[in-house]
Amino acid sequence: MNSFDTFVQQLFNGLVLGSLYALIALGYTMVYGIVNLINFAHGDVIMVGALTALSAMTLVQGFVPDMPGWLLMIVGMLAAIPTCVLVSLVIERIAYRPLRNAPRLAPLITAIGVSILLQTVGMIIWGRNHLSYPQLLPSDPISIGPATVTATKILVIVLSAVIMVALLVLVQRTRLGRAMRATAENPRVASLMGVNPNAVIAATFAIGAALAAVAGVMFASLYSVAHFYMGFIPGLKAFTAAVLGGIGNIPGAMLGGILLGLIEALGAGYIDQLTGGVFGSNYQDVFAFIVLCAVLILRPSGLLGERVADRA
Repeated sequence: MNSFDTFVQQLFNGLVLGSLYALIALGYTMVYGIVNLINFAHGDVIMVGALTALSAMTLVQGFVPDMPGWLLMIVGMLAAIPTCVLVSLVIERIAYRPLRNAPRLAPLITAIGVSILLQTVGMIIWGRNHLSYPQLLPSDPISIGPATVTATKILVIVLSAVIMVALLVLVQRTRLGRAMRATAENPRVASLMGVNPNAVIAATFAIGAALAAVAGVMFASLYSVAHFYMGFIPGLKAFTAAVLGGIGNIPGAMLGGILLGLIEALGAGYIDQLTGGVFGSNYQDVFAFIVLCAVLILRPSGLLGERVADRA
């Protein structure tokens, strides 16, 4: 494989990774845009979704051993999405709502505590060991130009694109979207106009949790493994993507996720070539935090800036 073919392969891998980051980052940026809260437990909702889907698929396979992989994936998502939505709604009601008017440090510490709690509950339910995820789609390589891909990678890109477009339409074209934008501007004024801020905030958490559930299933399917700690690093990277694009900005979260995935894939590939394969993918995680530091120093508002108005 020549250098151009390698570059195209890394570009496609970065696009797949970036699509997942963007999907997760949307949950961060939506919640921040509504309540100015960084929900660090969002990454662990991904873990809940992946492992719930695994349990559901294992149960269904016990009754229908020959179920097609694509149908099994749908079953897993149908189990993961309501579970993640329920978990997120409980978190919002019990952990975040009482602290909505508290100093910003209080909900931040609470979010970290909820993250640790979810990891512990996940470890108790599903154990400490890494669990093998079933091969849901054919693993036969598919050639797209010089790049070699799989059906799972194509599905990640297509599904992420469809979901992101649907979310933009929801926010910009629907009654719920108008209520979300009004609440983000000023929840007190929105309530005077007939909007229920608590219901809108709960709906925002629910939508973010549904996106996290889909991302969890796709992430586990892509890497064929799931465990109680799997959401921590992707969650941090998705937060970095949200900051890169401009947290509180939905198009910014999409852009930040795609860019971060490309930076990771191309950076790791370049280091791998430079060091003759000694390093590379082992240092892929470093790039996300280099990007985070650079953005916070050079452009704290992100590439597209923050569109959330200051509240009186």
